[in-house]
Amino acid sequence: MHLSVSAETFPLARAFTISRGARTEARVLTVRILQDGHEGRGECVPYLRYGESLESVTAQIEGLQPPFDRTALQRMLPPGAARNAVDCALWDLEARRSGRRVWELAGLAPPRPEITAYTLSLEAPDAMRAAASANAPRPLLKIKLGTPDDMPRLEAVRQGAPRARIIVDANEGWSAEIYAELAPHLVRLGVELVEQPLPSGADDMLSEIARPLPVCADESCHDRASLPALRGKYDMVNIKLDKTGGLTEALALKAEARAAGFEVMVGCMVGSSLAMAPAVLVAQGADVTDLDGPLLLAQDREHPLRYDAAGVHPPEPALWG
Repeated sequence: MHLSVSAETFPLARAFTISRGARTEARVLTVRILQDGHEGRGECVPYLRYGESLESVTAQIEGLQPPFDRTALQRMLPPGAARNAVDCALWDLEARRSGRRVWELAGLAPPRPEITAYTLSLEAPDAMRAAASANAPRPLLKIKLGTPDDMPRLEAVRQGAPRARIIVDANEGWSAEIYAELAPHLVRLGVELVEQPLPSGADDMLSEIARPLPVCADESCHDRASLPALRGKYDMVNIKLDKTGGLTEALALKAEARAAGFEVMVGCMVGSSLAMAPAVLVAQGADVTDLDGPLLLAQDREHPLRYDAAGVHPPEPALWG
């Protein structure tokens, strides 16, 4: 077994802004694992919010000593981007060595397309109105918010897309007071859920204030160990492979979250189709799917995922799995 990791950059179609800052490119790490003439690949997006960088995650991956399997990997690396890329590469490698699809290896039903949200980045109200209008035919819009001055943005998006289904992501940008003030307006404007309104670690107020629409944990939910602290505060969890540390833990988290009574959202960082491919398997039957990363890119990988009116389609074997 030979493992390698390399950095790659994918330019975005336009600048993408959230409450923590803006970016014009997706910087990812690609892991390749070679064994017996077969190659498995995985992708991760190191995230500064979780103390990760391209350099730190590369060092984690390069510190691994092959050979190892997925079970051993769960002990060798903590949840996070490094384990994600390696775990997904191991799934892909096993699929290619066995001649079976990953969904078969995981004991899952054959995957189908899933309707995915399309994200509008945080901008001035006029720009967000124009973006909402241009994307109004899409089945589900996700709005990036998270500032004290979000009401004009909310109103502008609803004006631009009067009939669209809308969800909101505050990216930890509100206080309990701001959220309590905004919540009735979110309901009035037909918003279906709000994602991570309060900072992780400062979200206990969610158990004390009214939740007139479902609240989804993103930064507050990483893996199964996160779930006990979310009870009574959140109605839904956002499963991202870069947080869980790969497909293996993501599938386990999905099952345990359902058993604990949470609804499930499956999301992504801004990455290529290679990063989204395993997440499509987790998204099967999810309450909300948000796997639009490749739609935000100016250029994707070869054999990209297919997006159409049916949603995001499962990957072809040439891409992954």
